[in-house]
Amino acid sequence: MFIIDRFAAPMFGIGLALSAMTLPCHAFDTSNEMNQDSSPFDLFKFGFSAYKNGHKDEAVKALRFAAEKGHQGANWKLGRMYAEGDGVKEDDYEAYKMFEQVVHEGAEQGTENESYVADALVALAGYVKRGIPNSPIRSNPGAARDLYLQAASNFGDSDAQFELGKMLMKGEGGQPNPNQAARWFRLSAQKGHAGAQAMLGNLLFQAGKTVRGLAMMTAAFERASKQDRVWIGDIQEQAFSIADEADRRTAIVLAEDIIKTGDF
Repeated sequence: MFIIDRFAAPMFGIGLALSAMTLPCHAFDTSNEMNQDSSPFDLFKFGFSAYKNGHKDEAVKALRFAAEKGHQGANWKLGRMYAEGDGVKEDDYEAYKMFEQVVHEGAEQGTENESYVADALVALAGYVKRGIPNSPIRSNPGAARDLYLQAASNFGDSDAQFELGKMLMKGEGGQPNPNQAARWFRLSAQKGHAGAQAMLGNLLFQAGKTVRGLAMMTAAFERASKQDRVWIGDIQEQAFSIADEADRRTAIVLAEDIIKTGDF
């Protein structure tokens, strides 16, 4: 089987334009003491600077003070730290509560807080979908589907659109709806989500659009993260194994064009 060479590709992340990531980075001065009476934004800046410079204990303290004063970015960042065990002991329920607070506070349209709320909704949906052991959070696929729908519809979040598409395909949390799934995959794919691009390509392949489907799966593989390459590679290779040689060769050429132009 002739398949396009697999070369290293940039990691695909959530792509959220969070304001915290655009703050200017300066050397962290450990001689400066954190003043918990400072404004929420100043505390957040201090915490972010401490985090970027490896002083995560100081970062957690500052972010907590900022969060207590209502800074959504601080709540979001603490949620991420607890979810990933980054500078604190991993604690999914603690992360859940942080994300829940971000969503509860909401965001006005067009403000920087929209990114925090969208990502928090996606995180909450994941927790609700699988449940959190030893906590009050039980698995509830229907509620998870609703949360993904909020993030996908209200904020256009590509991760939410992808996850919602998967649930609609499998009938998780409600009736299956392949047509709606394809719609959400397409919206997510247009934003550069490699997983959605692969799923959409697979749907096209199964619908008889062999060359286009193969090309999209191949291009998605090249753009995917290391983790996503595992499952994308599986469905891509399965599709290549049953396609004829002419379609394979044409698909490889088309995939190269897709990678260059980014046009899915």
